[in-house]
Amino acid sequence: MEALGDLLAPHSELIAKVAGTITTLQFLSGVFLMNDIRKKGSSDVYPVGPFLFGVVLTILSLKLANIMNDAAMINTNLIGLAINFVFLLGFYYYASSGNRSTIWKQVGYSSVFLLVITAYANFEDPAKIEFRLGMLITGILVWMVGSPLLNLPQIIKKKSTEGMPFPIIFAGNLVAASWTLYAISIKNTVMVLQNLLLLVLGGIQLAMFAIYPNKPAAKKPKSSKKDK
Repeated sequence: MEALGDLLAPHSELIAKVAGTITTLQFLSGVFLMNDIRKKGSSDVYPVGPFLFGVVLTILSLKLANIMNDAAMINTNLIGLAINFVFLLGFYYYASSGNRSTIWKQVGYSSVFLLVITAYANFEDPAKIEFRLGMLITGILVWMVGSPLLNLPQIIKKKSTEGMPFPIIFAGNLVAASWTLYAISIKNTVMVLQNLLLLVLGGIQLAMFAIYPNKPAAKKPKSSKKDK
């Protein structure tokens, strides 16, 4: 990785711009999911996680970017925060009354979590918080990318990937690949491992789309017994 890092180092700013652009497009990929929700008239079949965790993640990433003084990360996450917040509002609008109460609970838990982490980051030693906050963001990213795999038994049973947001998953793989190159160029080992892990998890999910369709498998009609 050292040799590749030396090769990419002179182009780190260009790679950061490309990664930032792809990430912004990835944020916008939620438009396709929101369009599906609009057509169904309900968001209940989809998890709120991609948008809610997107808000949480961009806020934490903004804090980390400020600590690192990384302009590319700051600009990218400011845009991402605004986009994810709008999508979260749209998701809530199409949720049923029963599901809205669940969403409010998750928003409440997420808000408390952000307040605690932000307060800790403000008082912790800057030399330590960069690594610790980076690892925390890695954990959230792994949860975000890997959480759809919790439904793997149900996907195999139904033989369908319905409810899995393909545009977001596909775009997420492109984002992870681009930030992996950037991390290598600035020789940030934590970022490299973070994004390589995301690539593996995203690749498993893409494989599910290659195996199973995005629509429920057609039920076989029951054969009627003829009277003897």
